[in-house]
Amino acid sequence: MEVATALGVGRSSWYRAIESGYLEQLFPGVVRLHGTPSTLPQRALAAVWAVGPGAMASHRTSAALWGVERPADDPIDVIVTSRSRMPKRPGIILHRPRDVLDLRPIMRNKVPTCSPTRMLVDLGAVDEGSVDAAMIAILVSKVVSPIAIRAALARHSRRGRSGITPLRLALDRWVGDELPPDSLLESRMSTLIANYDLPPVEFHAMVAGYEVDFLVVGTPIVLECDGWGSHGLDRDQFEFDRIRNAELVAEGYIPVHFTWRALNDSPQKVADRIRAAVARWS
Repeated sequence: MEVATALGVGRSSWYRAIESGYLEQLFPGVVRLHGTPSTLPQRALAAVWAVGPGAMASHRTSAALWGVERPADDPIDVIVTSRSRMPKRPGIILHRPRDVLDLRPIMRNKVPTCSPTRMLVDLGAVDEGSVDAAMIAILVSKVVSPIAIRAALARHSRRGRSGITPLRLALDRWVGDELPPDSLLESRMSTLIANYDLPPVEFHAMVAGYEVDFLVVGTPIVLECDGWGSHGLDRDQFEFDRIRNAELVAEGYIPVHFTWRALNDSPQKVADRIRAAVARWS
């Protein structure tokens, strides 16, 4: 309404337009033209305006604005740093956090909203089951990196801070299997081979013009240890890995992939997979 007043629209004209149905009131002082399609950015911006200066979309609403799929019936979350009393607005969940770090608004679809890292931390406080999917969507879109998320966790971690644990667990689940140093990978594979009586392997063998992690000696079996964060997020690396895999197969080699996490947490399964491949292709 303040904008309308600045443009010379009087209070009586404002309320007449609402009563006549020309304008539809979304919140006190915030309207839209009747019949305008309802969109999330529109509802989010209306909520931010209704709350007042310093407000921004947050939590579930911010996630949706950053491209994360969210249920259509999500409430509108708005965060504000002001401690002054504000009237309740139906349909808006107002958050007044004690943690006021990283609350510089970023415009998304013309709506002031939280940064993606702040959103991921806050999302776990209201819907911890959705943090994994939200984090993956943000990482795949390359809005932020795993390093940026870890840095945000470090900044916001403090006793009683809700939302930290779900995000930390999600990051460990999905990016916690990054590749270790060569010496540790070689040592762990040597232990696996000894413990499960597998054929010997050659570390960093050259195969069909490519350096591979391991070649099972005397077989066409190539063993590759993959890191999700390094291989799953970079488009060029993703394409190169597929071309490399296809060329190895074309040359008669059989790539067998496993993750560092699997090598550590499920060595029996990794050993069974290698043994089955050797039995079939050696």
